[in-house]
Parts: sequence; structure tokens; C-alpha cells
Amino acid sequence: MNRAPGDGLSAGEVARRLGVAVTTLRSWHRRYGLGPDQHEAHHHRRYTRQDLSRLEVMCRLTGEGMPAADAARAALTVHPLESVERPRTGSALSARAGGGNTIPVGGAGPEARGLARAAMRLDVATMSSVITRMIGARGVVHTWDHLLRPVLAGVGERHAAGGGLVEVEHLLSRTISETFAAVPRPAGAPTPRTLLASADEEQHTLPVEALAAALAERGHRSLMLGARVPPGALAAVVGRVGPTVVVLWSQAPATAAAGQLNGLRGTPLVVAAGPGWPRDGLPPSAARPASLGEALDLTLRWLPTAG
Repeated sequence: MNRAPGDGLSAGEVARRLGVAVTTLRSWHRRYGLGPDQHEAHHHRRYTRQDLSRLEVMCRLTGEGMPAADAARAALTVHPLESVERPRTGSALSARAGGGNTIPVGGAGPEARGLARAAMRLDVATMSSVITRMIGARGVVHTWDHLLRPVLAGVGERHAAGGGLVEVEHLLSRTISETFAAVPRPAGAPTPRTLLASADEEQHTLPVEALAAALAERGHRSLMLGARVPPGALAAVVGRVGPTVVVLWSQAPATAAAGQLNGLRGTPLVVAAGPGWPRDGLPPSAARPASLGEALDLTLRWLPTAG
């Protein structure tokens, strides 16, 4: 049974409370002195309330993109139940990802670096907080372009180089998916006029989930079929619901056979979205947006104004 913070917590109990690995706690203790103060002879060290408060600040600040060393210095000044504001230091804004235990995010901002750090330590709570906060402040499309895509690309780059991080990619993707699903859908909105799907054999669904959340922000519901939708099934759904817009996502050329779009004739707008689709050879009626934002704009032009 877990003890109350005032009685002292084990490393495992603290790790579960914070959503980080025990090895991360040990690393922070060794590198920055963020360890347990309470120690009895012949017993494992116990984390006190003050230790836990400091570690909570450490998790929050690194999740917001502050370099670990700077976050630790700030955390070490915290007293029990006290919090600190994230300082706008030059080092926090200019830190760059690198090294074998980091996810490269290129020139993305501090939030992306914080999300990458949280992903590496499998810290779901911080990942969700960072994503939710940016969606609330800047919207889904900005969050996709400036936060999520850089981190996902960095995970893919690391995987391609060394074959690892499968667990990081899976947990990050699930967290992103859950955060998109949490974007409020408009109550009392009319029947969805937009159908979203991934192409035949296409397993990537996060972009269409992002589009569904972006449409919801603007007062529109959508019907999302998910991954690997065979052309016959897609045509059957189109025949049953008669959507105004069909968005079909392809991430790679292997899933972007143009024939999949032939069964969508009669739909007012067909959007061939994603980098997999060729620039030439698509049906004349198919639009090929260059970005998630452009796909959203195309879709909104064909939908009634949300009331």
C-alpha cells in the first residue's frame, strides 16, 4: 500500500505518481541532486513531500521545453506546495536536441523539445498536457504543424537510424490520438457531411484524426472510418451517407493508387490528402492539398457555415 507523501515514498511510488521511469529519477538524482533527502540506515531512501514537489516542477518544466539542467536549478529552489513560473531564459529558447537519448526536432520550438523529452521517458501525463495546452492556445492545425509533426518525424528518424523507439512511437501516437478525440465535438451539429478515411492498406490515421479535430473546432462533425479502408467499402459508405466531402489520406506512394478515387465520382469534393498521392494522374475532380491546413480550408468551403 502506498504511503502518504509525508511518510516518505519509494522511488517506484514516485515514478508511478509522476508517470516517469525509475531510471529517470535516478538519473535526475545523480546529475542534478534531485533525490530523496530522507534516509535511514540500512533502508532505501524515501522521497519526502518537498522532494515530490521539486520533481513535479522538474517534470512540468522539462515538458514545456526547458533544458533539464535549467529545470533542475529551478526545481531545487521550490519549497513544499510551492510552484514556479517557467522563466523565459535564452537558454530555454535556444536549446537544441541532440545526443543519443534525445529525439531530433530540427528548428521546432521549446514545446516540441519538451514533448520529445516526455516521449523518451514515456511520460504520458506530460505529453498529453503539452499537446492539450498548445491546441487550446493555437488550435489543432498549428499544433500538428509545429509540435506533432516535428516530434513524430524525429522519432521516425531515430528509428530509421537504429531500429528502436517502437514503444515511444506507439505511446506518443496513442496519446496524440486520445488528445485529438478529446477536442469537444459540437453538440446538436447536423449530420456529418465530411467523410474521412485512410487509403487502402494505409495504416496512418493521425492526420485524419487531426482533421476531424480541426473541423470540430470550427463547429463541424465528421465521420471517420480510420485505417486501411478498401475501395469497395469506401464506395459503399459514400453511397449510404452521401457526403459532401470525402478526404482520403495516403502517407506513401504504395497506398496511393489513383483508382481508389474512381468510386467517389458524384461526391461534390474529393480531397486526395497526404504526401503519398502523385501530383499528376489523379481524376480532374480530385483536389490535392499540400498541407493539413489547406485540406481543412478546402473542406470548409464546401460545408455550410456552422451556427
